[in-house]
Amino acid sequence: MAETLSNNINYLWRLAATAISFACFGLGGVLLWLVVFPLLALLPGDRRRKACRAQTMVHLSFYAFIGLMHRLGVMSYQICGGEKLNRPGQLVVANHPTLVDVVFLLSRIKQASCIVKASLWRNPAMRGSILHAGYISNADSQTMIADCAAWLNGGGGLIVFPEGTRSIPGQAYRFQRGAAAIALAADCVLTPVTLTCTPSTLTKNLAWYRIPPRRFHLRMEVGDDIDLSEYRRLQPHSIAVRRLTQTLLDYFTEQRQRYEQHRN
Repeated sequence: MAETLSNNINYLWRLAATAISFACFGLGGVLLWLVVFPLLALLPGDRRRKACRAQTMVHLSFYAFIGLMHRLGVMSYQICGGEKLNRPGQLVVANHPTLVDVVFLLSRIKQASCIVKASLWRNPAMRGSILHAGYISNADSQTMIADCAAWLNGGGGLIVFPEGTRSIPGQAYRFQRGAAAIALAADCVLTPVTLTCTPSTLTKNLAWYRIPPRRFHLRMEVGDDIDLSEYRRLQPHSIAVRRLTQTLLDYFTEQRQRYEQHRN
């Protein structure tokens, strides 16, 4: 009886804490858009330097947000190999199990751009970050690849989810070719990052208030860089993109299988 009551209280607290977290995220996004970013834009510098300053501010705000969720008991987290991040011209490719993936990654990478859906440009919680931090729209694939390559070649970091959307639990990964095309176009440092979320939560088509029976644990494992030299030699270019996409798919599939075997 006492244990059931304790579990119910814990569940209600985490539900309230989740609501508080998302409310803070929305309010923080609006404040960044209306107050912080306009002030940062007044500082001298070209467009790229201003975007880097805005990215640093996003990093700090997301770091605080993850800290809030952790302290409220909504989530815990673990980072393995984090020292491999934050390198100039680094393309971070990650799987996408939960809604907070990009927030968590940006909270650990001081300056990085990312690809966003065109629909998010109308989201008041994200619009300020998208406009000022130089995030890249996926509206046109060729323009997106060119913009991403240019950003990486200029020394900027970039985060890409090859799935294009959140994973569906229990289903095989389905990767688009954009990440591989960007990597080969930029000839950059390509670093895979595996994310696991236990219990599963905030997945595709799952409402924020459908919280798991206990706080979720997000684990991030940064893998070794993927050597692009063998793919650069392949012709035609479409073959190279296809082969690299398959390599990424095999890598993340193997990582998931290894994690599930370890958990069981």
